[in-house]
Amino acid sequence: MAEETDHRPTSAGSRGRPAPEDDDREEGEIADDSSAPARPLHPATHPLEHAWTFWFDNPQGKSKQAAWGSSIRPIHTFSTVEDFWGLYNNIHHPSKLIVGADFHCFKNKIEPKWEDPICANGGKWTISCGRGKSDTMWLHTLLAMIGEQFDYGDEICGAVVSVRGKQERIAIWTKDAANEAAQISIGKQWKEFLDYKDSIGFIVHDDAKKMDKGPKNRYTV
Repeated sequence: MAEETDHRPTSAGSRGRPAPEDDDREEGEIADDSSAPARPLHPATHPLEHAWTFWFDNPQGKSKQAAWGSSIRPIHTFSTVEDFWGLYNNIHHPSKLIVGADFHCFKNKIEPKWEDPICANGGKWTISCGRGKSDTMWLHTLLAMIGEQFDYGDEICGAVVSVRGKQERIAIWTKDAANEAAQISIGKQWKEFLDYKDSIGFIVHDDAKKMDKGPKNRYTV
């Protein structure tokens, strides 16, 4: 077949010069538009209001003589929505953890211990459920917490899920146990987020340290 001759006119303003690299393009190839904005090298991220740290308390690393909390280790700190999901989707959920394990998610720089200065005067709300039933509640608790859905979010230190032989427990730790309005609000909103119908209790850390046979609830919702 005879080679076709290009009879297209040169573009206006080209002053007689052929359009650059027109003849070098394959059929259907789109010309490079250098005026188009460059794509960002990294996709946009969605920062959280606070950075958060996951901690793991491994029961296999505990000894009877070890001080409480000595086996807790920080796992990873995240500060964006993308970081959270990247981590959450690649770690064991509570139903897959061994009995005796505690998995924490606390605001960065706050250790999940009574002795931490920010936790020292606080307490915790606790929800219990059967073995293997806490996965969804744990996720919804995390999302409400890191997504700042609580009216008194500044009062929250973090949350922990504890796997035990017959049940699993999720607790939200707060800063100031004496602030009744804040504690009641957090407890009520948490139940709403989880659609949890049973009553839950708030225990003050100081009471828990002083009473070996189970402290009484300071507040109940």
